[in-house]
Amino acid sequence: MSHPPEPSPRIPGLRFLHAPGPTHLPDAVLAAMHRQSMDLGDPRVQDCIAACDGGLRRLLATRAELFFYAANGHGAWEAAIVNLLAPDAAALVPGTGHFSDSWARQCEALGRAALRTPWDEGRPIAPQPVEDALRADLQRPGGPRIAAVFVVHTDTASGVTSDLAAQRAAIDAAGHPALLVVDAVASLATVPLAMDDARIDVVVGASQKGLMLPPGLGFVAVGEAALALAARNPTPRFYWDWTQRRARESYRRFCGTPPLQLMYGLQAALGLLFDEGLDEVAARHRVLAGAVHAAVAAWSRAGALDFFCCEPAARSVGVTAVRTAPGIDPDAIRHAARERFQVAIAGGLGPLAGRVFRIGHLGDLSAPMVLGALGGVQAALQSLGVPCGRDGVAAAVDFIASAASGTSAGPR
Repeated sequence: MSHPPEPSPRIPGLRFLHAPGPTHLPDAVLAAMHRQSMDLGDPRVQDCIAACDGGLRRLLATRAELFFYAANGHGAWEAAIVNLLAPDAAALVPGTGHFSDSWARQCEALGRAALRTPWDEGRPIAPQPVEDALRADLQRPGGPRIAAVFVVHTDTASGVTSDLAAQRAAIDAAGHPALLVVDAVASLATVPLAMDDARIDVVVGASQKGLMLPPGLGFVAVGEAALALAARNPTPRFYWDWTQRRARESYRRFCGTPPLQLMYGLQAALGLLFDEGLDEVAARHRVLAGAVHAAVAAWSRAGALDFFCCEPAARSVGVTAVRTAPGIDPDAIRHAARERFQVAIAGGLGPLAGRVFRIGHLGDLSAPMVLGALGGVQAALQSLGVPCGRDGVAAAVDFIASAASGTSAGPR
């Protein structure tokens, strides 16, 4: 007969959550989600949905149409695939590592072709292979079949952010009609993203990262060209179908009952972002990322750790992947940080499993929270005897202090 596990002893204080998703939930979001449900005929339901619509459009600087799903980011990926790709069409998926490959494999699982460009480890997407692939597609004997380029803006597994303007320019240079579809799951509400000005046709997003919500709410922002392509697409679909969801009534917009508590939370989260100011949100993320990068640079001097992203300008403001030298187990570092020092960080995914650990620094975070997390990680490193520069936290403090005073400080 099995017995339930013994309860873990209570440890005073807070466990810091510094995964790159799910992220820390603000009190105002939690309070909003504790509200009771309402009947779907209550006009306040429509008011909430309208506020979320308008708020996301403002965040994305777009006039695009919003479609919400009770799903995570993979569900929003599927919505893009089945609406945009006819059975004989293909997606071009530039290589970013784990998440671009996952999106491509999801296309293939749904019977669509996915063409990949090579992944250059530790570097952002190079635009030339994208342009070359599109030019080659235009020369196909049967005519072009690439309907869209699926770009992962920030690959959460590697901590690398790619230049969206360069991808738009590659499509234009090739003279190809493919749509630009951007996965902004890990970048939205951390960096500015002006969908219309950047000529992005579809943005795919999810709730559990910069939007400061629990997982479970995916969405797509869809421009006119993408709506037109979807309307011509003969692919059978129902739950994901944008055409079916173009209605005012909530039960049609959500293909059934809306996830009301998540929508309440989204309305509150958007309010927090606008109250802080979008420029200020972006600046805060830059400072917190700079502090983490300063700490990692200091730790790396001993030779056992280093940035996975080789190009400083491409390092994400939301998550930093730290490469460990052979013989250094990143999962042991994670375990020590979480169980001994109450700081939860993330491990490697896909091809980076067992090679990196990841520190999330996005969403509802402040400088003291990030400094506390870095202190816990450094304590874990030292407790395990991992060679590291002992001044990582001091370097982070210097960076934040310099940013606050308006002076310039790089890694020490």
